[in-house]
Amino acid sequence: MDFSFLCMDDIDHTHVAGCFGKAGVSHTYLDTLLNAFLNTALLSISSLILAIIVGVIIGTMRTLPRTSLFNRILRAIARIWVEITRNIPLLVQIFLWYFVVPKIYPPAMGFPPMILVICALGFFTSARIAEQVRSGIEAIPTGQRYASMAMGFTTYQTYRYVILPRAMRTILPPLISESMGIVKNSAVAFAVSIHELMQFQFQAIEEVSHVYENYMVVTVLYVIISLVIFVVMSIIERTVKIPGFQTEGR
Repeated sequence: MDFSFLCMDDIDHTHVAGCFGKAGVSHTYLDTLLNAFLNTALLSISSLILAIIVGVIIGTMRTLPRTSLFNRILRAIARIWVEITRNIPLLVQIFLWYFVVPKIYPPAMGFPPMILVICALGFFTSARIAEQVRSGIEAIPTGQRYASMAMGFTTYQTYRYVILPRAMRTILPPLISESMGIVKNSAVAFAVSIHELMQFQFQAIEEVSHVYENYMVVTVLYVIISLVIFVVMSIIERTVKIPGFQTEGR
């Protein structure tokens, strides 16, 4: 296989001495590839952070006790969010955020396209994480909630100090898989011309061919991002694990 195209100028397609073009002189395909790699990493990590924050909030809202009208309204809002967000294809949501939201909310026209795609990908993933959070909370014996209330804890304190810490430990394994999945979903951003790995791949194949080499390079870089996220999330899982804790029934 020939990877020499990475040392070609991405404007006139001539070879450059050294793969990294000199500032103000030339810009190689390797420079463009590394920029696309950084954009993919930024898009994936930012979307993941947004998805976790929103997902935890929505998932918690779905499990609030039906003791007041306010709680029931919050549960309904959370359910509507999950059902709508996870049943609209990701590509459609990206188009909605990129083309429709700026029309409805004019100040959004000044937002960088990357921000709009992060919102689309983050909110789409938040619905899936919300369901994981809901399942994690509902897996906790109800006796713990009643015990907290008997000790005088408010609903907020019960979730903050008793329910969420254990629920988050429970959902960490599926959350790791979701974190790696968001890297794969980030490839859809090429549809709105975000300069990420898939966009680079289509551009490079169209201009200099080298189909197999392009696919191999981009695949390896996607694997690298996924593995980094996997390692970080695994370290977090081991760090927050309760020593000696065993699952129910063991």
